[in-house]
Amino acid sequence: MEICGLVTEKNKPVPLKSISVELLVQDHVATVSSTLQYVNEEERPLEALFVFPLPADAAVCHFSAKIGEQEIVAEVQDRETARDRYDDAVSSGQQAFLLEESAESPDVFRLSVGCLSAGQNAAVTIIYVTELAVQDNHSLRFCLPAVLNPRYTPAGSAAGIVSEISSGAVPYTLTLSVHVSSPKPISKLESNCTLNPLVFLHSDHTQATVNLSPGHMFDKDVELFVYYQDTHQPSAVVEAGVTTAPPGSLMRDTVVMISLYPEFPEEVMSSLASRGEFVFVIDRSGSMGSMMHRGKEAQMRIESAKDTLLLLLKSLPIGCYFNIYGFGSDFESFFPQSVEYNQDTMDQALKRVKEMKADMGGTEILQPLKHIYSQPCYPDHPRQLFIFTDGEVFNTKEVLDLVKSQAHSHRCFSFGIGEGASAALITGMAREGSGHAQFITDTDRMQPKVMQSLRFALQPAVLNISVDWTLPDDVTVDTLSPPINVLFQGQRTLIYAQLKGESSGGSEGTVTVKYSLEDQPVTNQLHFCLKPTEETQLSIHRLAARTLIRSLEQEERSGAADVEGIRSRMVELSVQAGVSCVHTAFIAVNKDSRQTVKGPLLQRRVPTYDALMQADCDLLLKCSLAAYVSAPKKKFGFMTKIQNLFRRGSKKPVLCSMSAATENQTRLHLKQAEAAPELQKDLLLQLVSLQKASGCWDLDSTLADVFGKTEDELTNQKPAQVDGSVWATLLALIWLYGCKIEQQVEWQFVAMKAASWIGSQKVGDLSQCVCEGNVLLGCQVTKETLGI
Repeated sequence: MEICGLVTEKNKPVPLKSISVELLVQDHVATVSSTLQYVNEEERPLEALFVFPLPADAAVCHFSAKIGEQEIVAEVQDRETARDRYDDAVSSGQQAFLLEESAESPDVFRLSVGCLSAGQNAAVTIIYVTELAVQDNHSLRFCLPAVLNPRYTPAGSAAGIVSEISSGAVPYTLTLSVHVSSPKPISKLESNCTLNPLVFLHSDHTQATVNLSPGHMFDKDVELFVYYQDTHQPSAVVEAGVTTAPPGSLMRDTVVMISLYPEFPEEVMSSLASRGEFVFVIDRSGSMGSMMHRGKEAQMRIESAKDTLLLLLKSLPIGCYFNIYGFGSDFESFFPQSVEYNQDTMDQALKRVKEMKADMGGTEILQPLKHIYSQPCYPDHPRQLFIFTDGEVFNTKEVLDLVKSQAHSHRCFSFGIGEGASAALITGMAREGSGHAQFITDTDRMQPKVMQSLRFALQPAVLNISVDWTLPDDVTVDTLSPPINVLFQGQRTLIYAQLKGESSGGSEGTVTVKYSLEDQPVTNQLHFCLKPTEETQLSIHRLAARTLIRSLEQEERSGAADVEGIRSRMVELSVQAGVSCVHTAFIAVNKDSRQTVKGPLLQRRVPTYDALMQADCDLLLKCSLAAYVSAPKKKFGFMTKIQNLFRRGSKKPVLCSMSAATENQTRLHLKQAEAAPELQKDLLLQLVSLQKASGCWDLDSTLADVFGKTEDELTNQKPAQVDGSVWATLLALIWLYGCKIEQQVEWQFVAMKAASWIGSQKVGDLSQCVCEGNVLLGCQVTKETLGI
């Protein structure tokens, strides 16, 4: 049996029994310590393989194993050396542990636990540090991934990222304890999972603890949201180096992490851009036919994406350009090239959107991106790319390199849909494309998050960004982060820098960020103390090392001349900082465990829970049957693509088939779904769907239905001398502000267009019209609120 194969013996207990996680949050940085408890319950020696996800920007900095009372701590070595040591140890009967990053995606790790004797226990501890992402409500988000979806692997590829398919919940438990510490008072903690009550450790609320409630099944990502007072204030963390590290090295010198929050002038933010080319790229692979979540009234992912496209198309400014792409194993676009946004092109696009299905096979995003980038840009219309996917691709780094190579010509806004979307892909595309990333998980609604990103896309591009440092004469600075090429209003920007030289404890430094915004110069400045912050446990150094390693990886992949020199520098930095990279691995060998191995090692795959495909081959194919049934001429090719999900580096697909019972059940299910009456449409989306591209509404019965009125009631209450479309548009605005104010983030641009259109019309006594509209709809909205 190949090491990379699936479990072949069913109903055998897997060796992973429990995961215990300790989370230390210090301001904007999290240190995560995970302990995995293994036990070999079989009668022969065992090798366990565990493929699992980590946050995309995590820096793994510790790996150790405890067998009985003996603990062995792993060291970082060159990857090939570490693999050789592991193979040698296992073949000679020694216990060995190998932790390595996937070559295809930096958010996937593989842990090999070698030669566990029958009945033996082993506790493996992995520690990593990561930055916490700032949300639009100014909370900080931590995610403990539970789900690693199988990456779609096209035929002929030798890619090797595949997670395991588990029938039901994973057979191990999770405990999670959280300690939060910050200079700013902690307001609250929230989670998508049940937490015990928050306990404050100090009266000033700067430290607190909380635990995950017992019984959590770890069947979805654990999300934690930390709220501080004044989260969005600029800050600096200064961390002292290690005196035993080589002089001049990153680990020896002081490192600073700067968090900046640019604030744009109000006059710039009040007039969002009306130009641009908006390209929407929608995943239409089979997995998009899955539900958004497991709760009641859950939508299919593709249906939620279609509703979101409706909102986006209605929110676009007149005079911009747009196009829509759907992709799977292949791709297609609504128009040969982006077209000007008007009533006719909007209607054409909306008709196509209604017909979209999750029927395009696998997930291959590289080719549609290449096609989009090959299209010429429109002068004075900056390109804005919106990408929606559940993030299951095998060639993440190749995609990111492509986006980065085109960063000069566009901004990329990415959306990860559902549990298990690749954080490396989603955050990476936004980072390399100077955009913004969003994750839609659990019961999140897609529309508000997408409209928040549209607001970013409509902000003017920041140009000529420069960062200047003012430091004492005996201190110099090396900036470790890549140059800043994007700034958004209220969004955090991180800068890591290495400070060389000695300074007195009370010295102060200043970092100044200058840029141009709408041809106006803007300056943001932060003063910070050079005295190191205590008890940071080298987390800032390790995040800085990870940032530098990622830049070197990008340089290596871009075809730099001195590839060997770059690789050597990466390995040296990885080993010194104790942070893994694609060319290194953590290796631990228990040399005292040598014993005679009787019989061959059994290999066991340890499953990670998969929220999309929870059973064996039958259920995986069942989930994908919609495309199989709707495209009979392509059945064989499509089935081959599904089978390829099971390949792990082998040239030959694993043969699997659908049982007759499953196929019959699934066909029946699909017929019932097609025959089922359409769910009652959301009233807000009904209203939005009726708006014209110019921003107005027609006075007709369909609009009256949204308000729960008849067309006659609307017409009879219309003030004299007021045009029907003006009256209809005014009523729509009143209804939005009076009945749907809690969803304002979703319809804000629809309302802006409507208010602008009314402002361009000749209206008599507008205040009286608003009063009449309030009476008709039972609202209390002022003219000033409507923005007219």
